[in-house]
Amino acid sequence: MSDHPAAVHSLPTVWINGRFLPAAEAQVSVFDRSFLYGDGLFATVRVACNRPFLWRDHWARLLIGANRLRIRLAPMQAELEAGLAELLRRNHSPDSLLRIHVSRGLGRRGYSVRGAESPTVVISQHPLPPQPSGWRLITASVRLPLGDPLTALKSANKLPHILARMEAEDQGADAALLLNAACEVAEADSANLFWIAGDRLGTPPVAAGALGGVTRAWFLNHAADAGLTAEETTAAPATLRSADGVFATLSSFGLVPVLSLDGHSLRHSEITDRLLDFWRQSLQAG
Repeated sequence: MSDHPAAVHSLPTVWINGRFLPAAEAQVSVFDRSFLYGDGLFATVRVACNRPFLWRDHWARLLIGANRLRIRLAPMQAELEAGLAELLRRNHSPDSLLRIHVSRGLGRRGYSVRGAESPTVVISQHPLPPQPSGWRLITASVRLPLGDPLTALKSANKLPHILARMEAEDQGADAALLLNAACEVAEADSANLFWIAGDRLGTPPVAAGALGGVTRAWFLNHAADAGLTAEETTAAPATLRSADGVFATLSSFGLVPVLSLDGHSLRHSEITDRLLDFWRQSLQAG
């Protein structure tokens, strides 16, 4: 399967299972299971000063997902990390984004994974987009399941999130809020969500339908450094509307303030600015 449109937005060289190829020529088979069934995983990693930020955490989550799906990724670690380092050297872009895509690879026709024993791993590097000043969110009609272990995996099947983003763009918003089946806050379509109430920082638990984002974990772990008490707790959309501040976290930007929800303006907290500055300092320090 040729990936020419995406290649336009990537840096010149792509790594596929040990081979370095021009992005416009990078291909995987039309019989690859990730293409046919979404049978795979991916990670987005921020590169700063030519170093993959929080790499060990991203790799650990990829391994957890691969083990859950029974994809043999662990034996490829040394080759993959060497390829990643060489890709950064070849593309000469010290501040950028990496996308690592792991597919089960080729197998028999049908859902059975028998015979699919050689994963396909693709690493592409992309220009860093401009940091948004804030996002306007709408609430998507799509609902995420409660307690589904697959929602904790960054799988190659993101149709609910794609549909949610389509709704947001149709309404002139930047992104969508996704609720779960109990109408509780789960996440944004491409990010985790936090809210500030006094000196407390809240975020939905993974059981509520949220992906356990690497950047989410970083902010939970460093909340105390900003004088905040962090907790994972369920919340209704009204909690966001009454919060002192709301922000999204994702690897590409670290933190993005949420300006409004369904046309309702949200408060802005100086704590959000402080957390973003702290994240930027850590990003540059590696």
